Amino acid sequence: MTELILIGIGTGNPDHVTFQGAQAIQKADLILIPRKGENKADLAGIREKIIAKVADIPPEIAYFDIPNRRADDGYLQGVDEWHDAIAKKWRSAMDAHPNASKIALLIWGDPSLYDSSLRIASRLVPQPITRVVPGITALQALTAAHAIPINDIGAPYVVTTGRRLRDEGWPGDASKVAVMLDGECSFQGLEMAQYDIWWGAYVGMAEEILISGPLDEASQQILDTRAAARADHGWIMDIYLLKKRAH
Repeated sequence: MTELILIGIGTGNPDHVTFQGAQAIQKADLILIPRKGENKADLAGIREKIIAKVADIPPEIAYFDIPNRRADDGYLQGVDEWHDAIAKKWRSAMDAHPNASKIALLIWGDPSLYDSSLRIASRLVPQPITRVVPGITALQALTAAHAIPINDIGAPYVVTTGRRLRDEGWPGDASKVAVMLDGECSFQGLEMAQYDIWWGAYVGMAEEILISGPLDEASQQILDTRAAARADHGWIMDIYLLKKRAH
């Protein structure tokens, strides 16, 4: 039976790949690599560099194009249809290599945190045996880069998306909130004088950019820096941690 291995590879730094991840890459018969258009060709290139670094004899690679996501039917409906379309791309690539029994995907960060690979894998017909190799998350890379703890002593923290921060505001009585998947810098909707921010783009990579400080002082620098970096690279992956100041 086909085995599908989802390998967390961290945030683009080949040194983030664990020994377990490297071994899974080496033992794979086939690795599927997504292509997201010319502006994001670097993302496929990073995966290729990781494979070349850890495997003396690289496994065969099959590329597939990520379909566009529709937004006209609402966010959740659009994501559901998008996952179906991606699952069909995976299955088509897998079927084109019938002799590959161990098939791997290199997953940015870790498959468990704001990543859809496990949900997509569950839509494959027939179902493969799915195995996960954990990776360093963007949240871990951010706090390491800033050398800060994610939580206050004995206190919880919230991980959410830019969309939810934008639509719902600050979550309840949380003191710290980590925000992912935020292409619109949704912190702009907060009462900025009440918060501190630790922001990072390309965290863990040679291109890493870090900004921190009071939100009302750092926000414009983040907006300008983010726009320039995206223009330079054609893509950006960023994440930030917010802390609400005590009254």
